[in-house]
Amino acid sequence: MSDANERLIATVRDWGMSELADRLAAAATTDALTPLAMFMHADWVVKSVMLGLGVASVLVWAIWLGKLIQIAHASARIGREYRALARQGTLGATPARRGELARMQAAAQAEAQKSVGLPAAGVKERVAMELDRIELGATRAMQSGVTVIGSVGSTAPFIGLFGTVWGIMNAFVGIAASGTTNLAVVAPGIAEALLATAIGLVAAIPAVLLFNHLTRAIGGYRARLGDAASLVERTLSRDLDRDARPAPAGVQAISLAAE
Repeated sequence: MSDANERLIATVRDWGMSELADRLAAAATTDALTPLAMFMHADWVVKSVMLGLGVASVLVWAIWLGKLIQIAHASARIGREYRALARQGTLGATPARRGELARMQAAAQAEAQKSVGLPAAGVKERVAMELDRIELGATRAMQSGVTVIGSVGSTAPFIGLFGTVWGIMNAFVGIAASGTTNLAVVAPGIAEALLATAIGLVAAIPAVLLFNHLTRAIGGYRARLGDAASLVERTLSRDLDRDARPAPAGVQAISLAAE
């Protein structure tokens, strides 16, 4: 067994995965062409490529699951706050405490307070620009990490191909050194090299599918943000029109009499 394999097995055992370490040790001493044995017999470059692709695949699935939970939580919160604001009919009744809709409400109220006495059209325009900025910022924040999945999907096949090319080069060097073209000598090295491409495809194909799924999910989240921004604009417009409405004639007469 090579020193590299011994260090790998010792590292796996130190991580508490004794069963996997035992399987790696058995694979390193067998001549069977199983995937695990081909991995243990591969060159250190090919082995590094396989390990890197394996880690990338695990990272892709972890990011996908985390983003799904994050999108579901944020969408549910927007839905609750949307329904609450629609029932209230005014921005200042019971503003949301956290979340993107809360930021939109706070921005609209802050702009309305700063613009007291100014035309309502200008207030609505400035609020709309601020809500667009909040919506774009929330979308960018939700997209963080998704590019990693896209990068794995686009580069993993080429990384696996690099491992294959390197492994085949080593196989040809071994053939030249042995001076024989016997299939029993040639096949193991080529099989080890092709395993790198297979792992690259295993990492890339789910990554592309998961990237497309997250892209659609984030598109739905952005649509909910747009609906929330529209509700805030409608509610602000209603509040401004309510504030600008003249008092009823009876109320005006009472005020004049009091004066």
